[in-house]
Amino acid sequence: QQQRRLQGPRQEAAEYYRDHRVPQRMEEALNALFPQRPADLYGELANYFSKFSKAPVICKLVGRKVLDGVGQPTLEVEIYCTVKNYEKRICSTVMSSHSQIPENALPETTEADEKERSDSVNTAVEWVNESLNTMLRDLKPTDQCTVDKMLGEYFTKKVEEKKEIQKQEEEAEATLALTSCTPSATALPGKKKAANPGKKVAVAERTIPPAEPVESVLCGSLAIGGTSLAIAKAGATVSRIPLYLHVALLKCNQDSPKEITLPLPMVTLLNCEKISPSKLKLVKEVMLIPPVQLSLKQGIERVLDIQKEMMRLLEPPGKAPSPQVADSKKGRAHNTGKKAPPQALKRISHLGCLITGCDNLEQPLLLMQTACNNIGLELGTDMHLAINCAAHELMDYVKGKYEILTGTFKRPDEMVDMYVELINKFPFIIALIDPLRKEDRQQWNHICCALGSKCYLIAEDAATYISKLKIDQNINIPTCSGVVLKYINQTRVSDLIELTGLLDGQRHITILGSPDGESSDDSLVDLAVGLGARFIKLGGLSRGERVTKYNRLLAIEEELAKNRTLREANLEFIAFAEESQPEKQLSDVLPPPKQDLLPPQLSQPALQVHSLPAQLPENSTLT
Repeated sequence: QQQRRLQGPRQEAAEYYRDHRVPQRMEEALNALFPQRPADLYGELANYFSKFSKAPVICKLVGRKVLDGVGQPTLEVEIYCTVKNYEKRICSTVMSSHSQIPENALPETTEADEKERSDSVNTAVEWVNESLNTMLRDLKPTDQCTVDKMLGEYFTKKVEEKKEIQKQEEEAEATLALTSCTPSATALPGKKKAANPGKKVAVAERTIPPAEPVESVLCGSLAIGGTSLAIAKAGATVSRIPLYLHVALLKCNQDSPKEITLPLPMVTLLNCEKISPSKLKLVKEVMLIPPVQLSLKQGIERVLDIQKEMMRLLEPPGKAPSPQVADSKKGRAHNTGKKAPPQALKRISHLGCLITGCDNLEQPLLLMQTACNNIGLELGTDMHLAINCAAHELMDYVKGKYEILTGTFKRPDEMVDMYVELINKFPFIIALIDPLRKEDRQQWNHICCALGSKCYLIAEDAATYISKLKIDQNINIPTCSGVVLKYINQTRVSDLIELTGLLDGQRHITILGSPDGESSDDSLVDLAVGLGARFIKLGGLSRGERVTKYNRLLAIEEELAKNRTLREANLEFIAFAEESQPEKQLSDVLPPPKQDLLPPQLSQPALQVHSLPAQLPENSTLT
């Protein structure tokens, strides 16, 4: 009787295993492994049968509030998948914080921004743990497009909900009829200052284009960017490939690239404080760019040598030999030049670089030149410079001019002349970031025509919100050589892939930049490599959250060199035709050119690859 009772289950078990081809595959495994006689037989059997297991699917998302590199709250997203019938933690990502508050902002403005940041992180954690956790369950982490599409739809829904709430609040305020101007006052606090001197403002507005309103950030938008990036990391993990290769496959529609080019690092060496007692306000960062004939490892080592010498030069007067410093401070003797260097001693910015204060524009450049000469290097051949001007922080809207030095103001057209003179005097500068406000489109056009064949003119402030740039094709963006893209807020991996593809098609360079509030997550490096960015801007070679990314970049170089898939970089300056129009819309800059279909006033300026600067020898061409 017991045998008869077991006969039914035995038949069912046999049919079940036959339907899943278990006997056949078991025989194949045993026959394949016997000649090998592996030391770990069961381990090899597990590896063999794992090929037939189901693909991992997302089973849980966990959002958590953590701190970034400057102590500000930010979002961490963890991805859990069902792998071989078990829940397994796959990866996590930590979003970097970004703030539009300038360095010289009032304390109450900074406090309000910090509170808004904290509220946004709390909302993002709630979105991840509740709505997104349910919405993405049972999806494959390798299906990035589907996930990003759902995230985009969810974000759009939240935006509409926010608009509806604002509409209801405005209607309620209208019925109370207390103050009709309250919404505009709260939307842009800076208007109070601009409204007091009425006549002066009117003159300034006729002279310069007014500042575009600050782009509002939806509370909780970090959840979208954090989840998209975490899914990309999970997809790479379950596919057992590096994240940079996973991103490259997504961009190339799963066609594996034969070679990959590493982005050149823009390493920040000096952070010139705009709020320091010194006079110079124009320069925010002085960055080093190693020549491309060096490997990344050699370039980083050379930057470290220059940094070490710079720290020696910035020692107090009693410790540093004065003759070497004197050569780097010409033209500064009448400005009590000895007061600025001690300020930089052992002071490290949140950007991971030395903090200093200068009294004129030439001073940090001559100081950099002196440091290089002291260790036998020549700027323009052995190392190049880039300057982040952050000009949008310098505009005095009452005067309608940029305050480049304390008490010294220049009109936008005078700024162009100043930059032309600067590059002609210091030809080793190959990139200027944000030399003008994004609103000064005519001057952007002029500076590109004048200097585009000698250095890169890069827009960073104009390209802060990647998702907005991609969606709204009518946003104004200045004519420029390229843009700095940052992975913040609701940015999705698919947004980066699409936007960099459009930029590549227009021969504009892409730079992936690190936000001010950086985290220890090194995914930005893999994104830059996988997307084919020309440069990567990570800050200085100090502070763990930034050095981690440089270490990741070095590891990728070693891996690509080992696999013989490392391609040499190739830098080309772009000459802008003189007849190009002063104003450009984003739709003119990004989509593939269709000049025959566009009216003359919207035509893309003629671009051509320019030969390299004459001051560089042939063996040091920027490739």
